[in-house]
Amino acid sequence: MTNGSPRRSAGNGETAHKHATITFRHTIPSEQFPAERDRYVLYFHYGCPWAQRALIVRALKGLDNIIGLVELDGKDPVKGWEFTGVRGPERDPYYGVKYLRDLYLRANPHYNGRITVPVLWDLKNETIVNNESSDIISFLYNAFDEFLPLEDRESNKPDGGFRPPHLIKEIDAFNNWVFDTVNNGVYRIGFATTQQVYDENIWKLFNALDRLEAYLGEPGHSPYLFGERITEPDVRLFTSLVRFDCAYYTIFKCNVKMIRHDYPNLHAWLRRLYWDESDRTKGGAFMKTTNFAVIKAGYSRAFGGQHAIVPAGPLPYILPL
Repeated sequence: MTNGSPRRSAGNGETAHKHATITFRHTIPSEQFPAERDRYVLYFHYGCPWAQRALIVRALKGLDNIIGLVELDGKDPVKGWEFTGVRGPERDPYYGVKYLRDLYLRANPHYNGRITVPVLWDLKNETIVNNESSDIISFLYNAFDEFLPLEDRESNKPDGGFRPPHLIKEIDAFNNWVFDTVNNGVYRIGFATTQQVYDENIWKLFNALDRLEAYLGEPGHSPYLFGERITEPDVRLFTSLVRFDCAYYTIFKCNVKMIRHDYPNLHAWLRRLYWDESDRTKGGAFMKTTNFAVIKAGYSRAFGGQHAIVPAGPLPYILPL
């Protein structure tokens, strides 16, 4: 969930409907930003699907004790993401500031781009390493592996890990297509300002969902998108589909079909990830990073302001397996 418009570039060649200025695109490890324990902090909001990508990968990789986590639990209509003390801290625990924009300006006093989450912050250099979710998850996969048990390191996984080398070309093409049609597609629909724009994108979205439904029914694409193991595309698609019935269907007017009623394969895939609390998901990486109440309230307020009425349903927010 950004500041009320389709998302910027999401990496790997993806191009968003609108392109915002991005000045923080550093990587780890690098000379300026080596991999170190307790040096980096991930700032996030539970309502944002792009931030949830990073939360899920941090959890799946077991980086809880290596990379810090700070929740921004509110959004001021003028100053943007903020600390309110309702769920998270009243102020930033490291610098005492009230708004995420203060950290952006601390990193670069001349910054004039959008204030977005997630943000990966370097406590040593006191600056933003990166604020692009695709970049962040790309180096979280292996940048800190030296601090992990041998079995959790990407190079030691017999299946190739979250981005198996023999599938990278196929995975990147899949990610780009999903970004354009689904991840960013729902934003083009939700924030459409003309009937023509809405009509062009609503059918593009549901054609993509139809294709994904068929794809999951094909040999080799079950129980996860690329077979027996969770890979990066599962993370990227999950954050959109877990929001679909409870937010996009109603608030974004993506109301041609629902995941729970009209897409049995996608529905099973979504619930399989959400309800998994096994070692495969490090005890529930997908479930524990999903907060339906925050998601519904956040999207409602994006249109109706701080006092927006939040729809009650659907109930339950996600069905059991």
